[in-house]
Amino acid sequence: MNTTDKEDHPCKIVGISGSIRSGSYTTLAVALALKGAEELKCDTKLINLRDYQLVFCDGKDDESQFPKDVFRLRDEVKQAQGIILGTPEYHGGYSGVLKNALDLMGFEEFEGKMLGLVGVSGGAMGAFGAMNSLREVGRALHAWVVPEQASIPQAWQEFDEAGKLKDPKLDERVRQVGRQVARFAYLHGSGKTNEFLQKWEKSLENPGGEER
Repeated sequence: MNTTDKEDHPCKIVGISGSIRSGSYTTLAVALALKGAEELKCDTKLINLRDYQLVFCDGKDDESQFPKDVFRLRDEVKQAQGIILGTPEYHGGYSGVLKNALDLMGFEEFEGKMLGLVGVSGGAMGAFGAMNSLREVGRALHAWVVPEQASIPQAWQEFDEAGKLKDPKLDERVRQVGRQVARFAYLHGSGKTNEFLQKWEKSLENPGGEER
């Protein structure tokens, strides 16, 4: 999908940060991906899980004791046509706080929607293990996991003091995740099936962040 394609694709995109740390690089990355969607005139919302009083998912059907923030989270995701998930990589996987939030949601929030992924890590290998696991979760929830994804290795040295990525190529890659989610969400929601499939087939296969 051409990164110079800047036509408007108005829709609602939410980004969920899977880190609750103050000054989180994950949250910065998700916010940057949302800016890519905003370039195409989408309404966006950054969901920072540190602002939500959630419970641990125990798999039970009784939700009578759930705090209101569980339902607030669900409603905000339901309203979106596209979702961006961001996570730090911990021990080769995605964060526990994001896992719990996903377990508190389901098909109603994700089925048939576009899903983009960004990941950060402290090590040089990037967050590919975490993002690959999230791809499987997205497919299990019947979401369309877009081909574009962005991994930020050694995030502690990639962001400057103002929270901006130093490398313009990496900045562009993260923004492109948001753009691709926005474009596919628009095409899918507008019933433009042929164009949707043609652009999907021409998209890069998991470009990630290997080339810098």
